[in-house]
Amino acid sequence: MASAAELYDGSIIQNGVRNVLTKVKAAGVLRLVFHDAGTFDVGDKSGGMNGSIIYEVDRPENTGLSKPLKILRKAKEGIDQVQQVSWADLIAVAGAEAVALCGGPEIPVRLGRLDSSTADPAGKLPEETLDIVALKTSFGKKGFSVQEMVVLSGAHTIGGKGFGNPNAFDNTYFKILLEKPQPTSSGMPIGLPTDWALTKDDECLRWINIYAEDQDKFFADFRDAYTKLVNSGASWRTA
Repeated sequence: MASAAELYDGSIIQNGVRNVLTKVKAAGVLRLVFHDAGTFDVGDKSGGMNGSIIYEVDRPENTGLSKPLKILRKAKEGIDQVQQVSWADLIAVAGAEAVALCGGPEIPVRLGRLDSSTADPAGKLPEETLDIVALKTSFGKKGFSVQEMVVLSGAHTIGGKGFGNPNAFDNTYFKILLEKPQPTSSGMPIGLPTDWALTKDDECLRWINIYAEDQDKFFADFRDAYTKLVNSGASWRTA
């Protein structure tokens, strides 16, 4: 008997995303992944990669996500005419496509996620002002190790955070975190407080150094952590 994932043609979803995605739009689409999956709580198994972000865009922590959601809605309309795709699958694939488009690793995405019909609990995403202790605790509650927390933070290498070329997925993020004194752009701090909180912790700093020196290692570990992220809390179709 075929698995649920084998009932879907992933290339149809990929092509639908590629028709609407550009490098400039990539960071917003990748952020959608983190904000949909990032509600997962390993303790009570609530939240996760379930498409509920479509009900949560008005929350303060999701400011700015209506634009990438609009982009993917356009893709979904086209894909659904060929084969039905869940929001959860679409967002997971779109994030992987965003990474690859900007020069990052190719990330295979398992298909067959079911969508939630309601919003996830509020207040589950890590706040941008958390110190390193609280940040570790937050990621730990989602089932992520310190190493996975650091490598996933590397997603900030694209977009408007100030870590090098906003359209290039590379290890510049980690190189800039190692700069002393803390760099600024036009007098404004680069990145978020949580980015720099990583540099205040010896364990995090060890991984920052590793990824700053070895982009291939960053890509390989990001691929694994991304896969774990988009599978977090997912409910799967059965054949």
